[in-house]
Amino acid sequence: MDAMAREQDGSGARRYVPIADHGLIGDLRSVALVGTDGTIDWYCCPSFDAPSVFGAILDAERGGCFELAAAVPARTKQFYFPDTNVLITRFFTEDGVGEVQDFMPVGGTPADEARHRLIRRVLCVRGSVPFRALVAPRFGYGSRPHTVRLTGGIAVFDSGELSLALTATVPMETDGPDVRAEFKLTEGETAVFALDQAGPEVTVDRCECGEAERQFGATVAYWRRWLSSSRYRGRWREMVHRSALTLKLLTYAPTGAIVAAPTTSLPEELGGERNWDYRYVWVRDAAFCVYALLRLGFTEEAEAFMGFVSRHISPGDRKASGPLQIMYGIDGRTDLPERELGHLEGHCGSAPVRVGNAAADQLQLDVYGALIDSIYLYDKWAEPVSSEQWDHVTALVDWVCAHWDQPDEGIWETRGGRKNFLYSRLMCWVAIERAVRMANRRGLPADLPRWQASRDAVYRRIMDRGWSASRRAFVQHEDGEVLDAAVLMMPLSKFIAPTDPKWLSTLDSLTEDLVSDSLVYRYDPLASPDGLHGDEGTFSICSFWYVEALTRAGRLDEASLAFEKMLTYGNHLGLYAEEIGHTGEQRGNFPQAFTHLALISAAFNLDRALG
Repeated sequence: MDAMAREQDGSGARRYVPIADHGLIGDLRSVALVGTDGTIDWYCCPSFDAPSVFGAILDAERGGCFELAAAVPARTKQFYFPDTNVLITRFFTEDGVGEVQDFMPVGGTPADEARHRLIRRVLCVRGSVPFRALVAPRFGYGSRPHTVRLTGGIAVFDSGELSLALTATVPMETDGPDVRAEFKLTEGETAVFALDQAGPEVTVDRCECGEAERQFGATVAYWRRWLSSSRYRGRWREMVHRSALTLKLLTYAPTGAIVAAPTTSLPEELGGERNWDYRYVWVRDAAFCVYALLRLGFTEEAEAFMGFVSRHISPGDRKASGPLQIMYGIDGRTDLPERELGHLEGHCGSAPVRVGNAAADQLQLDVYGALIDSIYLYDKWAEPVSSEQWDHVTALVDWVCAHWDQPDEGIWETRGGRKNFLYSRLMCWVAIERAVRMANRRGLPADLPRWQASRDAVYRRIMDRGWSASRRAFVQHEDGEVLDAAVLMMPLSKFIAPTDPKWLSTLDSLTEDLVSDSLVYRYDPLASPDGLHGDEGTFSICSFWYVEALTRAGRLDEASLAFEKMLTYGNHLGLYAEEIGHTGEQRGNFPQAFTHLALISAAFNLDRALG
């Protein structure tokens, strides 16, 4: 059997591990997805947005992988070492129990950080277990050939642009461009594999069992120390803290950037075309992440993101979309050209595989509200913004006051033409309203008469043209009849009272048309064409918004039930992709920051309401 094909079924078709059957490890620069079968099938080195080295999740044959599993039939279970991002995959065989501890050391010296070390520690905890390993990198998204040389127990894979060094405490042998190992452990024995980026600035050091144990302890201590800052003591501590740990994994420490998700092109529908690259900084997603982390007491991440904003988002930039792009590279770059990788078949044959994202050039006015709201909360809960930061805020708000009254592509990044989306108007109101609050609270200089007039004009526009008398609901875009789950943010953003009759009527309409067993569709693409083909699942962030809207409306029994139901749709580790399909499967890029931050917010507010 070709190991790269990952266990074929009876028809000979390649089998893919489902999106949800993965855990996540990382070092605040990149991540790796580890399947429940013990295979790493997604890893980009040295950063989130670098070309993949292991990409079997997008092409089981050409993508590359790092298999490490029991060499005999085994049941597997996967969990996180408590309160950490150290992942453990257990193998239960007839003769014993073994486990693989996967982690990436965090911090250390600059040389340690440049190593981007990935450690796979294998233990036999009962009886005896035979293991097998296959390390089959495929550089450049599987497009660049490489050489491998094995000397002195160190295997070096070299593609010209990137070199990786593999060390192991068990014998290895080359197999064409790959490296294999087979070994047997008895109770109490350990083996270690360590994969490092190699180069002129990094010396290749072996990772012996003692060093791996030391690194394991240091990594566990890092994550537990970080999590100890959490102020959350509510009912759903385990789920909230797992979401916080996941958001932390999605931060890029060198710049303070927060990626929307660490993957590209995981399909929103198997066989469909809704496959996008999420390894960038969406201003909206990152700003909401700041809100979620601040809620829990994590101010360092908020401060780092504010630094990213100050360095890379200049109000002096005057593009067609205004001073803000909707997304940036993790290093702050603005050019994110989208292209298709035709040599990859996509997850379960779901082509195209895309890198880059053309939505970067879209106009999405809601990002101004998300960003300024996060700055407002940072100023309120963490540190007062500086005079320079306030100058940036005033420039952004002045631009919003002059440009809020125009159509855009909206929060869902539709490719079917611009419309006057209610959510975009709503978040323009948020941008101005939060800035007014900051100016009044701190006595900061501002053109308050202009700002207040614009804020009130946006409010009247939404109430006059965003409300459908026939639907008895606020709708997706002006003078329309289509419902949209994005309007769930109206009471959450404090635009409208959560018990206002118009809002309660809207909530009932959304429940009737867009909610299925607590799961919420963002809109009906047949009623509101978005320029793309195919079906889509429910959007998990909308489902958690729904929980929070029910909570704020005082419908606590409904909110509690909807929240508990949503928790059953998380994977075995409590991780969520972007969407949930008709049979409960996870769809889209994984895990998604947007979903986890909404879970945190819903849990926090429901806890508070339940008392």
